[in-house]
Amino acid sequence: MDEELRSLTERLRTESGGSAAYGRLLAADDPDILADVLTEPGQPLWARELAAFRLGLAGDRRAFEALVLLLNHRDPPRCAAAAHALARLGDPRTARAAAALATNELRVAYALHPVRLLARLRAPEAVPALITTLRRRLRPHDPYRRIALACVEGLGELGDPRAEPVLNEALAHPALAEAAVHALARIPRQGAGRGRIPGQR
Repeated sequence: MDEELRSLTERLRTESGGSAAYGRLLAADDPDILADVLTEPGQPLWARELAAFRLGLAGDRRAFEALVLLLNHRDPPRCAAAAHALARLGDPRTARAAAALATNELRVAYALHPVRLLARLRAPEAVPALITTLRRRLRPHDPYRRIALACVEGLGELGDPRAEPVLNEALAHPALAEAAVHALARIPRQGAGRGRIPGQR
């Protein structure tokens, strides 16, 4: 069993109280049964999440909208599971949706998993969205350091020269400096002296 699926099923078993409905949904082999859960009114959140996750792993694009909603949920385990399923889904709309979520300042508290998903997808939308999100996080007294760090790490993974200016700005922030040095080191054709923490020789 997929490790992420194992974690999700244990969590949702608890949420559902181990109900018979949970057991039926977990055992369902027909993707149409899972897809119906996403459109039927009155379905509990745990059922929608389980159905969307299983459809996502199977590459069934009927899961897309439900997974995108879960990617921006206030509950981090739901976001993590949705990101995993979206990465497996292979829907061409995913990167655009993740970029919109990552750059939405009204939902910035929930941007961590969209940011990580963008780096994983390596889509054209990833670098501009991560640069935009990181630049906003470099404002004085910004409280979202985990999101800033995820942006720095993601830009390092992507290794795109367009990220150099914002990563150099990140060097001035102690919580980000070490990660920014490593990220800059992964960008090809750097000139000598780039990627140093200020004050280093």
